[in-house]
Amino acid sequence: MKKIVIVCALLLGLSQMTQAQNESDALRYSQQFYQGTARSMAMGGAFGALGADFSSISTNPAGLGLYRSSEFSLTPELFSSKTESTYNGTFADDSRANFALSNLGFVLTTAVPEGSTSAPWKYYQFAFGMNRVNNFNNRMMIRGNNPDHSRVDVYLDEVWNVNPQDIESQYPFDLYPAWYVYLLDTIRDNDGYLVYTSPVPQGGILQQELVKTWGSMNEWVFSGSANLNDVLFVGATLGMPYVRYFKESTYTESDPDGSIPGFDNWNYKENLETKGWGINLKLGVIAWPLDWLRVGAAFHTPTLFYGLKDTWYTSIDATLGPDYNRKDSPLGEYEYDISTPLRAIGSVAFIIGKYGSMSADYEYVDYSSARLRAQDYTFASENDVIRSSYTSTTNLRIGTEWRYNNFNFRGGYSLYGSPYKDQINDEKYTSYSFGLGYSERNFSLDLAYVHGQSNREYYLYSSPNFTTNPTNQTITTSNIVLTTRFRF
Repeated sequence: MKKIVIVCALLLGLSQMTQAQNESDALRYSQQFYQGTARSMAMGGAFGALGADFSSISTNPAGLGLYRSSEFSLTPELFSSKTESTYNGTFADDSRANFALSNLGFVLTTAVPEGSTSAPWKYYQFAFGMNRVNNFNNRMMIRGNNPDHSRVDVYLDEVWNVNPQDIESQYPFDLYPAWYVYLLDTIRDNDGYLVYTSPVPQGGILQQELVKTWGSMNEWVFSGSANLNDVLFVGATLGMPYVRYFKESTYTESDPDGSIPGFDNWNYKENLETKGWGINLKLGVIAWPLDWLRVGAAFHTPTLFYGLKDTWYTSIDATLGPDYNRKDSPLGEYEYDISTPLRAIGSVAFIIGKYGSMSADYEYVDYSSARLRAQDYTFASENDVIRSSYTSTTNLRIGTEWRYNNFNFRGGYSLYGSPYKDQINDEKYTSYSFGLGYSERNFSLDLAYVHGQSNREYYLYSSPNFTTNPTNQTITTSNIVLTTRFRF
């Protein structure tokens, strides 16, 4: 029972059936699945103690201190995702692919002259560029019969005590379009009172939803570091993540057999765009006490997203017998802030002479500490849901690299824990990766392949009285990444 109550709270935005800023937005922009260079991605992202890779600037900026020369890196990627869904025993799947930039970076290294007053500092570094930390590209199809209820039943729950004259002003994005196309209507009961009704039956209908999302969260970084006698490395990064999130969804209910008088189908469509900048600070240190051992630690402040802007609109169309009607909502706009959780990362790396290395990162993050804020709204209920539904978790990244002449062979594994409390949902993410690199003195070419997978339960709609059975989904992703590096 507790799980059902929390699921309803997590999906409470559907009670208004509009794009409402809620706990799902806080989680979306709090999760980070580090990408960056092909070398790092092939090793599972485990570079917190290894360093000397531009991706490490977004995890442990002290890794910048291990650079001994300047470098330029560029990483295009081909990303694809596939979502398999099973709803009430019916299977459906869909996929999406896109070409993007995972990394762009400049590292400028300055050697300290021997005998200078700055000794024992040996090198200073400054870096700027971009690493991708999340990818929102996905496409999913859900399809199945619901014998118990319709999404219109949620509308009827919401509208039952609303004066028909107030529907347009109070619910312009969902109930009013439904009212306009006659999905909602009124009749008089036996006592002469107006009550709401609908031509859509309570169950016995085919439901389906197509959702397309795209965009990314790319972090622009400005970093500085220093090398203390090749034993201690310190660094700091000013991160400025930029969010671009787009969503198009179409929800449909239909009578494919033509057995329901006066009802054929209706569609609810939603378009959403979110854009905005954030800012954070990352501090890191790496110690190299023994030739074969490096240890690292990093701390990330919460990211403060100021002035995230949502822009959205909806439409509903319905074919009821011979009549077809459609109504588009006005354009909705809203600005709000999100504070994401802080992060702490511990790292270790074992250096096996000139032959290779093994490394691991262990990351702690508490998703229940994320918060939504706005100047004209408290988000009190949404933040309560964040506290009660999300939890702290740990992420593990493991990688290895082995050298033979000018070639490097790499492999990696990562496990990102579920952000949900009490097994409300799963959404653990695991990935396996491997890669190949070729290096000469001033040039490197790295190739990586990453296969990831997560599972989750998705609900088409939910309210205190009507919640669909969960749609069981498996999401698989593939990245093919190529990095070109020039040293000078």
